[in-house]
Amino acid sequence: MLRAVKIVVVGIVQGVGFRPFIYRIASRSRVNGYVKNVSGSAVEIHVEGGDEDIENFLRAFNEEKPSAAYVESFQIVEVPPQGYRGFEILESDLQTHRSSIIPPDISICEDCLREVLDPSSRFYLYPFHSCAYCGPRYSMIENIPYDRNNTSMKDFPLCSKCISEYKDPENIRRFHAQGISCPECGPKVTLYTRDYEYVDEGYNALKYSGKLIDEGYIIAVKGIGGYHIATSATLDDVIIRLRSRKKRPSKPFAVMVLDLETASKIVQLNNSAIELLQSKERPIVLLEIREDSRVSSLVAPSLKHLGIFLPYTSLHYLLLNNISDKFAIMTSGNPKDEPMCTDEECARKKLSEFVDYFLVHNRKIINRVDDSVVRFTRGRVMILRRGRGYAPNWVKLPIKLEKPVIAFGAMLQSAGAVGFDDKAVLTQYIGDVDEYHCFRDLEYYLNLLIKNYRIDLKSSIIAADAHPRYPSTLLAEEWAKKRSIKLFKIQHHWAHIASVMAEYCLDEEVVGVAIDGLGYGLDGTLWGGEIMRTKYYEFERVGHLELQPMPGGEYAVRYPSRMLAGILSKVFSENEILKLFRRLGITWRGFKKGEEELKMTLRQVNSSPKTSSLGRVLDAASALLGVCFERTYEGEPAIKLEAFSNECNELLDVKIRNLGEYILDTTSIILEAIELLEDGVNKSKIGYIIQKSLGYGLGIIASKVAKREHRYLVLSGGAAVNEYIVAGIEEAIKDSGLKVLVPRSYPANDGGIALGQLIIAGHLSKQEM
Repeated sequence: MLRAVKIVVVGIVQGVGFRPFIYRIASRSRVNGYVKNVSGSAVEIHVEGGDEDIENFLRAFNEEKPSAAYVESFQIVEVPPQGYRGFEILESDLQTHRSSIIPPDISICEDCLREVLDPSSRFYLYPFHSCAYCGPRYSMIENIPYDRNNTSMKDFPLCSKCISEYKDPENIRRFHAQGISCPECGPKVTLYTRDYEYVDEGYNALKYSGKLIDEGYIIAVKGIGGYHIATSATLDDVIIRLRSRKKRPSKPFAVMVLDLETASKIVQLNNSAIELLQSKERPIVLLEIREDSRVSSLVAPSLKHLGIFLPYTSLHYLLLNNISDKFAIMTSGNPKDEPMCTDEECARKKLSEFVDYFLVHNRKIINRVDDSVVRFTRGRVMILRRGRGYAPNWVKLPIKLEKPVIAFGAMLQSAGAVGFDDKAVLTQYIGDVDEYHCFRDLEYYLNLLIKNYRIDLKSSIIAADAHPRYPSTLLAEEWAKKRSIKLFKIQHHWAHIASVMAEYCLDEEVVGVAIDGLGYGLDGTLWGGEIMRTKYYEFERVGHLELQPMPGGEYAVRYPSRMLAGILSKVFSENEILKLFRRLGITWRGFKKGEEELKMTLRQVNSSPKTSSLGRVLDAASALLGVCFERTYEGEPAIKLEAFSNECNELLDVKIRNLGEYILDTTSIILEAIELLEDGVNKSKIGYIIQKSLGYGLGIIASKVAKREHRYLVLSGGAAVNEYIVAGIEEAIKDSGLKVLVPRSYPANDGGIALGQLIIAGHLSKQEM
C-alpha cells in the first residue's frame, strides 16, 4: 500500500551534506519525493512508497547521518501521496519557515586535505578546498537558507568539472555541496608588500610567505573569519618587534602547528587534548608548555600554558608546511581592542603599521568569526572565547518563551543573544563593547539573528546588564525607547548563574557562586565574589567576599598594588604600609611615582568605591608576590598568578563572619600570606595557598547556605576557570551532597552572560502577564 510522510528536520542540517545524504538513502530505499532547504535553516523531506521502503529509509536516516550533521529533532506526519516519480533535491523554499541552527564553520576534513597533498589530484596544493562535510559556512553566509547564491561563493561560478561533480549523486562529498570550487573556478590567493605592491599569487605566494616568516617578516593572512597576523614563534627579535608594533607588551599569542607530531614537541598532549585539537571545531587549546619547547618564552610571557591549534583550512596547512619550524604565531589581525579586520580596506588601513606583507584572497568574509579558545579546568573543558566552530549554535531552554527576547550582554569579552520559543542563540564573540567598532558589531550581529529567525521586534522584550553606564545597556535602552518595548535590567551575577542553569536545562533553585572582576551590585557597591540562592525569577544574596576599597577606582583595576594597599589600609597605618612595601620591593615596581603615589593612594581609600570582587583580591595577591604590577590585558594579574603557583598540601584557616549574610574575610587571607612570605615560604606555594583558600572559603559558605532540596552548586564568572579556586570549592563541599556545575558550551566569563539575561527576562515577562 502506498503511503507518504513529511519530515521536518531541525539541527545543523544545512551546509553539512544533508540533502545529498537524503537523496542517496531515498534512492537506495526506492522511495519517491523530495528534499529541500527551508527558510530558517531547517530541512523538509517528503517520501512516499511502500511500508517496507519507508521503514528502510527511516532506518538509514537514523543510522547513517553525515558526521558534521546534528539532528536535534525531527517531526514526521502522515500526508496524502502526491504521485512523485523519482526523488529530487528541490530548490530552497523561502516561503516556508522553520527555525533551525545556522551552520558554523567546519575545519577541513581528512579527505580534502589528502587531495590537497596528492600530486595526482586536481585539487593539489589548492588553498580553498572543501566538500559537503567541511569548510566555511557561517563566515560566508549572507542569507538563509544555505545555498551557494546566498554565500560569498556566488562570486565564483562553477567550472564544467565542478558542475559535473556537483550533479553526480555518486560523488558523495561534492554532490550538491554548495561551497565547492577548484583551482580553475575558485578563489585566488595573492601576496602583496606592506605598500600593496604585487609579489606573487597562487601556491607560489604561500611558498614565498613561508620563506618570509622564516626570515623574520610579519604577514597579515586573510583566513575564513578574519585576518591573522603570522610570524615566527622562535625568533625573539621578531616577537619583540610585533609586540612593539601592536602595543601588546605581554598578552599571549596563539601558535598554529602543522600536525600533532609538531604539537607534541611544543606542549604536553593527552587524549582529551588530541580530541579537541582534531575536532571539527579546531579551537585554540591552552596546554602545558614542554620544558624543551623551541617556542620563544616571549610568545606567552610568564605563563605555563600555550594556546595551540591545528590548521582548519588548506590555506593554513600549506602555509605552515612551507615554514621550517612547521609552526608559527597566528594571532588576531586587529588593532588593540578593535575587532579583527575582515576585508582588504580595513587590513590596509589598520594593519599596515604592524605587518610587512599581506597574504590575501578574493573571497568575501561576510561574518567576522574569531578563533575559539578553550582550556581544561579540573579536567573539564571550558570555553574562554566562543567563535569559529561553535557559533552560532543554539541551546534548548527549559521553558518556552512567551515572547522573543533580545539580550545585549555585558561589556568585556561580550556577546549578545536572541531567544524564541524554547531556543536561545548567542552571537559569536564580539569583544569589548566599550570600543566603538565592537559596539557596532554587537548591534549588527543581533540584527543578523533577528532577521534569520524572523523575530518581530514589536512583540519582543529586551534584556541588558543592570550597570547604568555599560554601552550595551545604553544601546538596549535606545532600542527599547525607539520601539516602545519592555526592557529588563538584570543583575550581572544573577545572569552569570542563570546562564549555566539554562545550559543544563535546570528549572529549580540552585546555590550559585559567581566570581569575576566586577559587576554592578544592587547596593551600589561593585560585586564579584557572590554566593546566591538562585532561581530564574529571583535570587537571594546569602554570602560574599569582604568589601574592599579600590583606591583610584579604575586605576586600582589597572595597577594591582593599589588593591593591595587598600586592603592593608584596614589594619596597618600608612607608615607600616610604606615600610612593608619597601621591604617587599613593591613601592617602585607597583607605583610609577614611587612612595608619593603610594601615599596618595592611601589618602584615596576612604572615598574609593568598594568591591566584593574575587578578581581584585587575586590582583592584590599577584602584586604581593611580585607576579604582576600592571594589567595590560583582561585578567592578566590573576592569569599570571595561577601560572606562577605550584600545588602544595597547605590551606589557610579561612575566617567567615555571619552578619545576616556570610562574609569571607579576605583581609585575613592577605595578612596570613604576608606572614608566610616573611617566614620564607616559597612564593609559588603561597600563590597556590591563597587561591585554594579563597575557593575553600566560598565552598564553605555555599555548604552553609544550601538547603536540603538543593542539588547543585552552579559556578560561573571569569574566575570560575581557575584550577586552584575550583579545587578549593570542590574540597569544601565534598560532603555537602552538592554537585558542581560549570559552563560547558558557553564561556564562564561575560561571553555567556547574555544567555542568563535572556532566560531571566523571559521568566520575569511571563510573571507580569
